[in-house]
Amino acid sequence: MRKHNDVSLTHTSGREWLEFMTRLKRILRWIFSWRGLVTILILLFFVAPALESWQIENLRERAISALERERGSRVIVLIHRQESVNVLGIPVVRYINIDDSEDVLKAIRLTDKKTPLDLVLHTPGGLVLAASQIAKAIKRHPAKTTVFVPHYAMSGGTLIALAANEIVMDANAVLGPIDPQLGDFPAASVLTVLDKKPINKIDDMTLVLADQSKKAIAQVAALAQELLNGKMPVTKARDIAVRLASGTWTHDFPISAETAKDLIGLPISTAMPEEVFQLISLYPQANEAKPSVFYLPGPRYKKTEPQSQEAAAR
Repeated sequence: MRKHNDVSLTHTSGREWLEFMTRLKRILRWIFSWRGLVTILILLFFVAPALESWQIENLRERAISALERERGSRVIVLIHRQESVNVLGIPVVRYINIDDSEDVLKAIRLTDKKTPLDLVLHTPGGLVLAASQIAKAIKRHPAKTTVFVPHYAMSGGTLIALAANEIVMDANAVLGPIDPQLGDFPAASVLTVLDKKPINKIDDMTLVLADQSKKAIAQVAALAQELLNGKMPVTKARDIAVRLASGTWTHDFPISAETAKDLIGLPISTAMPEEVFQLISLYPQANEAKPSVFYLPGPRYKKTEPQSQEAAAR
């Protein structure tokens, strides 16, 4: 009886193995067919990126929610990186535009007037119109407003930062001048032509640019002073605004926290919360074929040197 059962089990196991191999062959045959390859390509190029995007968005929402609970505030993130615009990975440079101002203004409208406002900024700048709309909305918010700059907020980003009650920068982060740019030309540099050449030797286009440059500098300086008023004496606010807008430096000049505090006189703090760095890490640069920076992850601490026997005996 036992022998008969053993034979039956062996026969059943063999049949199951054959059925498994048959199914495996069918699956492999389908995978390597043109339909299977097309399906796999669709999964790789569309489904996988969509799942990855959903996961990162979920992590971002959790990080923002945690920071809001920690600070009891409304947190708004304005971060510009080079983004991948399609499956081919073509990078485009992001900057402050009207879409950004619409979204930020909507978030501020949805924020209670007694709730503090925190804005995390990481941007090369952008349209003066969009930046000024955001800055004025921050200026009008009755509760305390704070702008966090973990890495950089240049040009229009600096204009937005001027509107806040407090600017918090990492010790190595930078702001930038807010001098207007007319196309490829700095407005302040266009005006120098009028001082260096007789008017009859300057072409009409340059004269038009000079006229626009003079107006642009005056407008941006007036806006910056408006944003700074109430935080310092009026004369100091005017001096800072003019210095930032009149082309004292090149447009990409990095204004460190020390320079902003000592030379310009802006109210700056370097007490950057660790949660802000964790949040901005969830907005990585678009993947490149080969990264240019390498390091082993995790913190590093100086090892304590062992005491000598003579010192230990003491």
